[in-house]
Amino acid sequence: MGIGLILLIVLIIVAVWVLGIYNSLIKLKNRVDEAWSDIDVQLKRRYDLIPNLINTVKGYATHEKELFEKITQARTAAMGAKNPAEKEQTENMLSDTLKSLFAVAENYPDLKANQNFLELQRELSDTENKIQASRRFYNGNVRDFNTKIEVFPNNLIVGMLNFTKREFFEAEEREKENVKVEF
Repeated sequence: MGIGLILLIVLIIVAVWVLGIYNSLIKLKNRVDEAWSDIDVQLKRRYDLIPNLINTVKGYATHEKELFEKITQARTAAMGAKNPAEKEQTENMLSDTLKSLFAVAENYPDLKANQNFLELQRELSDTENKIQASRRFYNGNVRDFNTKIEVFPNNLIVGMLNFTKREFFEAEEREKENVKVEF
C-alpha cells in the first residue's frame, strides 16, 4: 500500500504540474491572439483612411492614376493577408505605396495646404504610430509565449498539448537600414 500511495501522490503532482503549464500556455496564447487583434484593429483604421486620402489627392493630382491603382491593389492585398508573414509583406508593400503618394503630394502646394488632406495625413501618421505600438505589444507577447514553450521542462510536454511557436511581426531588412540624409 505504501508504494501505491507514493505513485498516486507522484501522479497527482505530475497532473497538477501539467495542468499548471497548460493553463499558463492558454493564458499566453490568448494574450498573443489579443495582441494580433490589436494590430488588426489599427490596420482596419488605416485601410478605412486610405480611400479618403486617395479621393482628396485625386482632386489635385488627376494624372497619377497608376499610383492610385497601386495603392488600391496594395490595400486589397493587405486586407486579404491571413498570417503574420503574409501580413508583414503586404503591409510593407502598402507602406511603400503610401510613401509614394505623399511624395507626389509634395508637388502640389494647393494639396499640401488642403485642410482635409492635412487632417487625413495627421490621422494616418497617428495610425502608423499605433500600428508600431501594436506590433511591439504583439512581439512582446509572442516572445513570452515562445519562451514558455521552449524552456525545460515545459518543452517536454508542449508537443502533446498541441502548442507551437508563433511568428514575430518583423520589419523588412530594408527598413532596418540606416536612413541616408542628403542636403
